[in-house]
Amino acid sequence: MGEAPEIQLRVLSEDEKLNEDSVEQQTNGNQSTTITQQRTYKWWLLMTIYTFFLLSGQSVATLLGRLYYDKGGNSKWLATIVQVVGFPILIPLYYLPSYKSSHTSNITANPPSLLVLSGMYFGLGLLLAAGCLLYSVGLLYLPVSTYSLICASQLAFNALFSFFFNSQKFTPFIINSLVLLTISSTLLVFQNDSSGSTQVPRAKYVIGFVCTVAASAGYGLMLSLTQLCFQKILKKQTFKAVLDMTIYQSSAATLMISVGLFASGEWKSLGEEMEGFKLGKSAYVNVLVWIAVGWQVFSIGAVGLIFEASSLFSNVISTLGLPIVPVFAMVFFHDPMTGIKVISMLLAIWGFVSYVYQHYLDNRNSDTGKL
Repeated sequence: MGEAPEIQLRVLSEDEKLNEDSVEQQTNGNQSTTITQQRTYKWWLLMTIYTFFLLSGQSVATLLGRLYYDKGGNSKWLATIVQVVGFPILIPLYYLPSYKSSHTSNITANPPSLLVLSGMYFGLGLLLAAGCLLYSVGLLYLPVSTYSLICASQLAFNALFSFFFNSQKFTPFIINSLVLLTISSTLLVFQNDSSGSTQVPRAKYVIGFVCTVAASAGYGLMLSLTQLCFQKILKKQTFKAVLDMTIYQSSAATLMISVGLFASGEWKSLGEEMEGFKLGKSAYVNVLVWIAVGWQVFSIGAVGLIFEASSLFSNVISTLGLPIVPVFAMVFFHDPMTGIKVISMLLAIWGFVSYVYQHYLDNRNSDTGKL
């Protein structure tokens, strides 16, 4: 009978330990939940900033590119090089305090060799240079609204390449999105906007259409390869990786396009072109400068979204700009908003919403799995 109190004390002490363990686990769980929520908020903040950069840069640069052609510009190589030559304005971002702290805390143990990095940036720069040239030809021969809607096809190409290079899974909503965007772009080949901001023969319209589709395919491939390089070669999650990818890739593309500009002989007529620009010399320079700035803002947004999410998500956000550019083109360049364009725009928006809904389902399922 004397052992009963001792046994009760042991039982009570074990219960107290269990209670303490459960309280500690609950506290740790609450702390981990708080940390997860903070990371989620930070992620969405970064995604919002990158999305704003991408959409604003893309819209401004595209509209100014059309303005350059409408007011007397005619150099395809100059219109191409301004898409990539503005990379020096990003260099001061290396000196941001947030960049320095993240750089010191995310150093890769076994960084890739200089030869591998050079080959990576050169290859991506080559794709960027070719795509920019094709886009310039397309914008020369197409109304800006038609051009912007055709660019939606880059999402379908990106999804295809992501399937092979980035293990992208195809769900019914993603397939629906790709089909709608493909139909949206294909519809535009059946019209010729000779009454819009550009008046070109049918043959040149087709050339512009083919060049824009080819550029969209190249851009989709470049985005998928960029994501692959982040995963397999760089293997680090730092702001420096985003800046390096944007700056070195643009540097390589600038070098290649410069060779084409001088080899083609178009540089000889740039003085006359500036003299004959309808808005004046200063406006000529300002248009080209802001095109360069716009595309670099777009680049940092696009690469940032690839870094934070995926190449396909970056392309989907780019597609969100579709309703913006045609509306501004109708206002500033008097591009006609025909029935085919309206249908094409609605299909493109529908395709975009379909993909975003799939992304929402993925996030909800992942959050449910953590609970």
